[in-house]
Amino acid sequence: MPETITFRRPVEDDFARVQDGLTHWWGGLGGEDGARQRRLLVPRLFFQHFTSTSHLAEDGTGRLVGFLVGFLSQDDPEEAYIHFVGVDPERRRDGLGSRLYHRFFADARRAGRSRVRCITGPANLQSIAYHTSLGFRIEPGDLDVDGVPATSHYDGEGLARVKFVRDL
Repeated sequence: MPETITFRRPVEDDFARVQDGLTHWWGGLGGEDGARQRRLLVPRLFFQHFTSTSHLAEDGTGRLVGFLVGFLSQDDPEEAYIHFVGVDPERRRDGLGSRLYHRFFADARRAGRSRVRCITGPANLQSIAYHTSLGFRIEPGDLDVDGVPATSHYDGEGLARVKFVRDL
């Protein structure tokens, strides 16, 4: 029998658990500097101000196994944005990530949104393949990184990103 996964909205007390996932779920990618950069991308404010459109997934013991941090655009009433998603490596490839995304899509639809956007790095071919499998389209960019359209300096000098959009 498949293990039960519980989904719920995050609360501020979940911040430390997500920070731990950001430290350990990426297999040491980038060393301590990489872990620190990931932690900085998901500050506490997301657990104070964006909980109604974010999700946590816990296993039957209450252990955090996934999260999605997203929000509704304040400036474009048609759009929602997925900021960061993490899945415990032991739970990858069992549909947990897709379930988190689809929960967010449902939130966005209920709020009257018709598009979802997100980004990833051009070297992250696994993420690019995953997002396109979920129906995201890669938006045009001003760079071609090994055949992948990317936007130069998207997140600052030298930080190119692949931009995705998905219609709901």
